[in-house]
Amino acid sequence: MMSRSDAPAARAQLAALVAAGARPGGAQVDADRRAIGAGPASAGPDARPAAVLILFGVLDALVSARAAQDEAVSRDLDVLLLARATTLRSHPGQVAFPGGRLEAADAGAVAAALREAREETGLDTSGVEVLGELEQIPLAFSRHLVTPVLGWWRAPSPVRAVDAAESAAVFRAPVADLLDPDRRGTTTIRRGGREWRGPGFLVQDGTGEHLVWGFTAMVLDGLFDRLGWTEPWDTARELPIVW
Repeated sequence: MMSRSDAPAARAQLAALVAAGARPGGAQVDADRRAIGAGPASAGPDARPAAVLILFGVLDALVSARAAQDEAVSRDLDVLLLARATTLRSHPGQVAFPGGRLEAADAGAVAAALREAREETGLDTSGVEVLGELEQIPLAFSRHLVTPVLGWWRAPSPVRAVDAAESAAVFRAPVADLLDPDRRGTTTIRRGGREWRGPGFLVQDGTGEHLVWGFTAMVLDGLFDRLGWTEPWDTARELPIVW
């Protein structure tokens, strides 16, 4: 198991992923996009640009109870997530990365991702090292073109659900827990007589257990695969989605 001081090994792998000009998972992401009904490889000419911040760092206190198989994943390595408010009309209750649509005042995807993270979680963005942008992911169903912005939490700061009308919880999920085969499974969406299957993760925080599915699970699944962190898990295990 790696010690706290060894965590930058994960940062180096994340930076190398950006330098390679990769998208999170390549062909696997294409398969997962189809699994969640994201549609074809284009979101259309009227696609709205959006950005999410995928922020990895080191937990201040609470660490995972398990050791991941990959040595780059220390027990204190985490990723920032939030649970959307259940009262929202769009994606209520879903676990997501901080992020949203680009606004006219944003200088680009990085600026938008950092602004949204600050507004949603209270994140002190001066402590974030931006590693770079990953390839854009088109989502035809919602007509968005999403730029994942990969970051390293150089100087962690307190985070919280800033607006209860938008977010029910903000938490730092240990990556070793996300990689735990016992916390992984497949989610199924059925719409109009059609069925889409995609990856899912069970995560725990102070408010209880959350199911990560849809776009966020797709990106995490693709990233973990691309980084070589994925541990064998049972794809036949069904994780029910509670709408």
